[in-house]
Amino acid sequence: MSSSPSLSARGSRLALLAVALCWLAVLFDGLDMFIYGSVLPHLLETKTFGLTPEQAGDLGSYATFGMLVGALTAGTVADRIGRKKLMIACVTLFSLASGVCAISGSVEVFGLGRTLAGVGLGGLLPTAISMVSDYAPRGRAAIVIGLLMTAHHAGGILSAYVAKWLIEPAGWRAAFWVCVAPLLFAPVLAKMLPESLSFLVAKGRDEEARALAARYDVELPATAERKTAADRFDALVGLFRGGEWVQTLLYWLASFGGLLLVYGVATWLPTLMRGEGYRLGSALTFVVVFNLGGIVGMLVAGRAADRFGAPRISAIWFALTAAGVFLLSVHMPTGVTMAVVFLTGVFLNSAQTMIYATVSIRSTPDSRATAVGWTSGMGRFGAVFGPWLGGQLLAAGHGDWGFTAFALAGVSSMVFIGIAALRGSGSGAKGSAGQELVTAH
Repeated sequence: MSSSPSLSARGSRLALLAVALCWLAVLFDGLDMFIYGSVLPHLLETKTFGLTPEQAGDLGSYATFGMLVGALTAGTVADRIGRKKLMIACVTLFSLASGVCAISGSVEVFGLGRTLAGVGLGGLLPTAISMVSDYAPRGRAAIVIGLLMTAHHAGGILSAYVAKWLIEPAGWRAAFWVCVAPLLFAPVLAKMLPESLSFLVAKGRDEEARALAARYDVELPATAERKTAADRFDALVGLFRGGEWVQTLLYWLASFGGLLLVYGVATWLPTLMRGEGYRLGSALTFVVVFNLGGIVGMLVAGRAADRFGAPRISAIWFALTAAGVFLLSVHMPTGVTMAVVFLTGVFLNSAQTMIYATVSIRSTPDSRATAVGWTSGMGRFGAVFGPWLGGQLLAAGHGDWGFTAFALAGVSSMVFIGIAALRGSGSGAKGSAGQELVTAH
């Protein structure tokens, strides 16, 4: 497709707008995801709703369970109504759900709000990744997707500042009212965000797709062969044929431990740091530093994996993560603790992505999407279990074991992905880890 320089420049600007809108949507996603962990120390100290650590862990798991539901259903819903409408629906859902939390008068209503928010949060990220893949400038899809992933951690940073600035003067409900504000962003998406090119092509709306591709100066996606339910089932069965079942289970177990670690730490980091003797303001600063590390980690992990191999980097990253999380159980000088939190954020938040990269590289092209998707899906059960585990430890009076338990999860993922990598070193299809691995995250 040829285009004049003026059209190309205009198309680039419009594509940047589409990517920027998706980045903002994921920023709000991260804000809503992390806000619970940021206000949790205050909720426990003031015994809001008579909240116990055990109930707090359950509430954290409600959101991650909702994310599991949202992630599993996002593809089917998007195929019916379109990526753009689904993004708008997800932003609307988690914004309104935060309003439910803000006005809640009981643990049950608050839990309902977090569950509904999780459904919206889980559906938004894979949909946004699909959108930016369509509208990223030519040859820039991978780096644009990487930049999009930083928005989630930027939302985590924002959540810490919202909690620091609002809890003392206005109370914890004000923090959740801030999370309702993205509702005003939904009309902006409706007016300015174009529909997904992949959706238009899949629906046979080729003329509309060609017009949009020309306007945005991007490649028109190839028409993908639609798979039947039998095809998808056969691809899943293929993951267990012969000796592949061992490899598949190793990947699933590594992913389970990885996401247990990610969401367990994301939920309980401020509370556990408070338990180590830090003031609330300092504990929330650790959330900022942790997510800054996550942004850096997302930007450097891919380069490291390209040079040294995703399986090796994933195993090393989990080992370093486990060491960092365990060190947080030791009261160190604040500056040293800040450095450990930052480095832990660097390794933790990209170690899981390297599992998906490993699975993608080791899979054949026909089975890649299924292998990565199910590895991600099994891992999300760990995401549900992590917040619950932290609550159980605190409720039993073993809060000092929280960091140790999460560190052990990192060690287990290191072992499982390491064994899987060694077993698969002589087999598996080599290819781009590409979009599938990022979408699964």
